[in-house]
Amino acid sequence: MRVSLRPDHLGFALRLQSRLAAEEPGGGLVWSPYSVAGALGLVATGARGATRDELGRLLGGDIDAELAALDDAVVGGPELATGTGLWVRDTLPLLPGFEAALRARPGSAVHTADFAGAPESVRRAVNGFIAKATRDLIPDLLPPGGVDPGTQALLANALWVRMQWTVPFDPAATRDIDFHAPAGTRPVPMMRRRARMPLAQTAGWRMVTLAGGDELALDILLPDDSGTAPVPEGGTLAALYRAAAPAEVALALPRFDLTHRAELATAVTALGAPTVFTDSADLSGISEHPLRIDQVVHEARLRVDEKGAEGAAATAVLMPTAAVVPKPPVGFTADRPFGFVLRRRAAILFLGTVADPVDPGPAG
Repeated sequence: MRVSLRPDHLGFALRLQSRLAAEEPGGGLVWSPYSVAGALGLVATGARGATRDELGRLLGGDIDAELAALDDAVVGGPELATGTGLWVRDTLPLLPGFEAALRARPGSAVHTADFAGAPESVRRAVNGFIAKATRDLIPDLLPPGGVDPGTQALLANALWVRMQWTVPFDPAATRDIDFHAPAGTRPVPMMRRRARMPLAQTAGWRMVTLAGGDELALDILLPDDSGTAPVPEGGTLAALYRAAAPAEVALALPRFDLTHRAELATAVTALGAPTVFTDSADLSGISEHPLRIDQVVHEARLRVDEKGAEGAAATAVLMPTAAVVPKPPVGFTADRPFGFVLRRRAAILFLGTVADPVDPGPAG
């Protein structure tokens, strides 16, 4: 099946991935391009002038079309949910066009918030919204004191997805195999399956794709050179997608449970969108009152086991397949740092790297 990721969305995802990986050299990383693009894209619909231009370049061009593609990617999945909430002071009138754009997003709502008098109550309400949307995988995105009394508005996006492998791994086949982590080699539980699945090899990289139900897929990206960063650049990834073809594969993949939290203002600024974090920000399409972004807080978690994968992510913007002739299987053992892409339709739901897998235990 042809992979149809939007080039602008892919470019944004890989640029920000590179920045985040640089902040965690040698470590594991998981984040959600869907959630971050959804939150910043909605802010961009209310941006004007240089602020809009910068966010447009960051996200990749046609923001409205990209948001529509992201929304389409999460519609109709029985085990896929998203929500967007906006908390605003009652003294901050929203412009009708921005409020309409927000309410058009899946699972959206607007709430009045007493930031000045009860910032902790607002924080608990936002965390409760995120915890419910993520099935309690992300219960406390905003820490105590994380909402300032001077906040004017807070935009939150949450994502939850559970995919079941089309063909599950047999837990009885899981056994320890040495994993060559940056800190040293150690045995980790590796799930194993021999089956026909999409495989690609090009430019020093190999990729195998695990299919799930409802158009979900998980790509495992393995560099030939253990010293290479575990996620390729865009041209190589696009070439891997073009080259993917069914092959008999003997796959060994560690179970893993990965969580990562980041404040994204520094990375977004470095990627060419600094103005929105300054007093020169033009968010006049949101409200006539002057606004800027103070923080972009993001957290993501992804667990992979014999049954499938479950992931959750949240972003808060504070303002203020059968061979005829059997052949020997191609070995694919993820025994060193590797990258992954969990995708549906045109959206990258999760992107990251596993440097030293934390075993969540066998599938329950």
